[in-house]
Amino acid sequence: MITYQTDGVRLPAIKKRENNAWIKAVAAKYGKRIGEVAYIFCNDQRILEVNREYLQHDYYTDIITFDYTEGNRISGDLFISLDTVKTNAEQFGQDYEHELYRVIIHGILHLCGIDDKGPGQRELMEAAENQALEMRGKNEE
Repeated sequence: MITYQTDGVRLPAIKKRENNAWIKAVAAKYGKRIGEVAYIFCNDQRILEVNREYLQHDYYTDIITFDYTEGNRISGDLFISLDTVKTNAEQFGQDYEHELYRVIIHGILHLCGIDDKGPGQRELMEAAENQALEMRGKNEE
């Protein structure tokens, strides 16, 4: 089950049914099924609080993924700062909606076991994001 919550922001205009189908299709590509996935959309202040409290990081970020996956059933809490998504979209010359969906699937890819911190891993994550975004485009046609 995929849920969408907010903390201090308005819920972005996401077509939940289509989005859920896309997320399930991406997870299936990695041999995973959806368990309990909660998206919590928030602002920069809230994500900074979460980052400090749970990860001891003192900086803003676009997404924090808490992974509760067991076996091939992915579960987790995904905090997304809409402020940072907007800033990143402007910085990278991307459409806000495109950047939002990139971050939405980034968390799912983490739950599927893809990391982006080690050598060469960021490139693998970006390739996986791009493939997933292409799948989204095909789902909408």
